[in-house]
Amino acid sequence: MPRLVDLSVTIGEGTLSPPSVSTQLKLTRYHRGPGFWQASKIEMLLHTGSHVDFGRHVQADGETAAEVALDRVCGEALVVDLSFAGANHAITVADLEAHAPPIRPGDIVLVRTDWTEKHWGNFPTYYLESPYCTPEAARWLIARGVKAVGFDCFSDSCPRFPDFPSEDFIIHKIILENGAILMQQLTNFSQLPGGGRRFAFFAPFIKIAGAEGSPARFFALLED
Repeated sequence: MPRLVDLSVTIGEGTLSPPSVSTQLKLTRYHRGPGFWQASKIEMLLHTGSHVDFGRHVQADGETAAEVALDRVCGEALVVDLSFAGANHAITVADLEAHAPPIRPGDIVLVRTDWTEKHWGNFPTYYLESPYCTPEAARWLIARGVKAVGFDCFSDSCPRFPDFPSEDFIIHKIILENGAILMQQLTNFSQLPGGGRRFAFFAPFIKIAGAEGSPARFFALLED
């Protein structure tokens, strides 16, 4: 019988966004009576926790959340197992060539490091010491025609450097400027099949007009 694997982190009061803006999630609860009734307001960066990035994140004329069809982030996925990668590991082309299964155009590729499983909530270490993707490795994935790439770590190296400019978000730019979708802060990749086995992956996100990113509830559907 198929089973769902939740690939999203839990966020809440105190969760920090990436250092590019470095804001803390705030939740304000409103109540009225008689009886119990609650409605809450949330203040957070759209890139807090598990989220999807779109072209507008790095291009003034890039596509936004309301313009991206769900089939761009849903479909067959496979895992590249780099779970050996520790803190500050640079993911290289050699890593991908040694560990990636065959990739087809239109695939969704999930890059596994297990960093989120080990360090989510440990801020700012989560961002500042994360494994990261090198530009050459990002181009290697794009050259294979992937439609979306998901990382269970922070994909760019720039947060560890003070006063980094927007041009330093090179992994974001390589992926998004080439028409693919970038998905970040995923988790539980250790529960997904390896060895090139394909499975159904879903990344439903909030359809926000004008938004360069959106929170998402990532999950996989596995046939046992």
